[in-house]
Amino acid sequence: MAIVKETALVYCENQFGLVDGKTATGLIRHSELYNIVGVIDSSLSGKDAGEELGEAKNNIPIFASLDEALSKLSEVPDCYIYGKAPLEACLSNEERFLILEAMAKGMDIINGLHQFFSEDPEFVNMAVQHGIQIKDIRKPPQVKDLHVFTGEISEVNIPVIAVLGTDCACGKMTTAVELNKALNNLGIKSILVATGQTSLMQGAMYGVSIDALISQFVIGEIENSVIQAFDNEKPDIILVEGQSAVSHPAFMSSLGILKGSMPDGIILQHPPGRKFRCDFPNLVMPTVESEIKLIEAISQARVIAIALSHENLAEVEILKIIKDYEQQFQLPTTDVLTYGCQKIVETLSNHFPKLKQKIKYSSLEKIPVLAMK
Repeated sequence: MAIVKETALVYCENQFGLVDGKTATGLIRHSELYNIVGVIDSSLSGKDAGEELGEAKNNIPIFASLDEALSKLSEVPDCYIYGKAPLEACLSNEERFLILEAMAKGMDIINGLHQFFSEDPEFVNMAVQHGIQIKDIRKPPQVKDLHVFTGEISEVNIPVIAVLGTDCACGKMTTAVELNKALNNLGIKSILVATGQTSLMQGAMYGVSIDALISQFVIGEIENSVIQAFDNEKPDIILVEGQSAVSHPAFMSSLGILKGSMPDGIILQHPPGRKFRCDFPNLVMPTVESEIKLIEAISQARVIAIALSHENLAEVEILKIIKDYEQQFQLPTTDVLTYGCQKIVETLSNHFPKLKQKIKYSSLEKIPVLAMK
């Protein structure tokens, strides 16, 4: 049965298209749960959200304020989504006021922050008063419902592919989502396991926001999500969304993903135009070579493909980097948003013969390519 999408307005003040606006960006590009009707970012007021991402016009307007959005939209959206993912976790006073205003207009609140709105007395009272819901996407299950690692993942007998990266907010989720869609379009039953709040907002059926979990349960929750996807869906392949980077000193998420999902192969996402880690201007970006060595030193899986982010790069530069990386690493390399998923699909089919038998090769050329502006 088809899911009836709710309409949603995404708040992303001063961050749309930037690193801390990755939740809004992800929802603009893909959502199985929400029909995005607008973005709030006064710095880009009047522009088209698709065009601001360097992609085709998608007729999703960017508004200067909540008041402007509500005055121009034909009806009040069902939901107000907090679409930023800042390093700090707390709302500003202005953002708090806007959420209360959205509640007063009858909009459900979708929150991806570590600050849980459903535990805020003022927000809870306002929600009761106006009959709306608050959904804290990052709020973990109760401890009694969490899982520790069991080893049962060894019974998963289909390819499990992790999409890891060299930094935060470098395109791991986008590559995972686009590859998942491409495989399903080719007749391969692919299931995406989410590990972050944005992919859960997009509609991933399996997974949990792992950075909100007690560390004792991170690996077990990833394992359990993969097992549940395998048992319930009988897929041909499972893709696991990556978080941060194995080499990143501030985060441990990638280690949990490697241990919990025990992948059969890894796609490595890298932004070659980025010099320093996002949100950490004193930390120089690792090289692709060093990240591959680190990943393969602590995992039995091997990196089988490289996906690039064209952030801060012209198309001619990306093309040269693709050629250089393929020569240097002897790994298929592409920019999924610009050139589609064909190279990665072919790589998967070459590594896993059972997939190769099922792929509708006549459809391979029809994998959609999102052109860069």
